Amino acid sequence: MATYRGKKVTLNKPVRGGSKKSYVYVKDGSKVKKVSFGSKTMSIKKNQPGRKKSFLARHRCSTPGPKTKARYWSCRAWR
Repeated sequence: MATYRGKKVTLNKPVRGGSKKSYVYVKDGSKVKKVSFGSKTMSIKKNQPGRKKSFLARHRCSTPGPKTKARYWSCRAWR
């Protein structure tokens, strides 16, 4: 557990809702950061091989980057 703006939050566990489709709280150095990701209007279709392959290539999911970026969490949702 960590504290984000006076509220107890769970780190590294994506939750539905917020300003985007999902959000997650992550540790960024000594601070806690809220990372929002995903489009509310689109659904994830990772069960369709062609769409999954295109998304993973388009977003360079082979090297997703740090946990403090939305790309990391979007790529993780599509895996």
